[in-house]
Amino acid sequence: MRDEKRQKIILVDDCHVSLTMGKSILEKHYDVYALHSAEKLFDILRKVTPDLILLDIEMPGMNGYDAITILKGNKRHEDIPVIFVTAKSSESDEYAGLTLGAIDYVTKPFSALLLLKRIENHLLIQRQRVELLGFNNNLIDMVMNKTRQVCGLQSAIITVVADLVEFRDVATGCHISRTQKYIERLIEQLMLEGVYMDELLSWDMDIKLPSTKLHDVGKISISDAILNKPGKLTPDEFEIMKTHVQKGVEAIGKMEGFGNFTEFLDHAKTFAGTHHEKWDGSGYPNGLEGENIPLEGRIMAIADVYDALISVRPYKDAYSTEEAARIIMEGSGVHFDPKLVDAFEKASDEFAAVAKEYRDEPNQSRRM
Repeated sequence: MRDEKRQKIILVDDCHVSLTMGKSILEKHYDVYALHSAEKLFDILRKVTPDLILLDIEMPGMNGYDAITILKGNKRHEDIPVIFVTAKSSESDEYAGLTLGAIDYVTKPFSALLLLKRIENHLLIQRQRVELLGFNNNLIDMVMNKTRQVCGLQSAIITVVADLVEFRDVATGCHISRTQKYIERLIEQLMLEGVYMDELLSWDMDIKLPSTKLHDVGKISISDAILNKPGKLTPDEFEIMKTHVQKGVEAIGKMEGFGNFTEFLDHAKTFAGTHHEKWDGSGYPNGLEGENIPLEGRIMAIADVYDALISVRPYKDAYSTEEAARIIMEGSGVHFDPKLVDAFEKASDEFAAVAKEYRDEPNQSRRM
């Protein structure tokens, strides 16, 4: 019966004398599997994973070079250390074996002391390699877990900030949830149709989508008297309301000094700074026109306006999802990117489903 605690070595040699001698040297220290051919090696590898293989080069049928090539091409066996054993001792032979993936080269007839010491050294290196790999994997897991915790905390803080801005004293966050879901559905439809595909494929959605939560963060600078006014704003009040865009960009810019979230905050600034621009150039704050408006802003414009239409505001009742969809489609080429409106039309039922799933509490209202 083999000792499960002892390391396992497979010795492959077609020479009966060498096989017997090698087994005699090794079996006091290791569990040894002595085989007469490379074909037998692959048979036993189906059942046994050795710690090291001693492989003869010159054998009938499959030689050692062929065998190691197959071994190193198999993910299950590629990390098993292989030492070539042979009567050959030329530099070119050693070079050929090492090039194919062998870790060492031992000549026959064996020197018991040298063979054991070389095997001991290589098994130690292999054990240390496995331990180091395990340590690295554990370290990677620890870093990933810590990163997830940091990202989770970041997301929670951002959500709370966005909730405070959008709802002040009503902590539901439905507008934020809805607009992010609308954007997800619209992007999925665009990718399905291959529209703006190159740009969309360049986006890291795990960073891009959460950054939409800060699109209206500038409203924190707008007084309650204007933000929650129970009626239509005067022209002067509307001009003040419009400043929330630049205020939002400035607020996000200040966050850049408190952490390494540059990419996330860059996306957030783009959403915040461009979602009130209009396709025909009549939007604000910069009067950008057509594709000069970043794609993020053009997408957010549809999500934001749609949500404003289906929501109760201090100055209006909610529109039905059908009526909101009609208004979005009528805005094609004027307020909105026509390509995006075409995709929206196909995804409008999904927008309506999101609106239903994330509907506001009764009596809740916000100003767009």
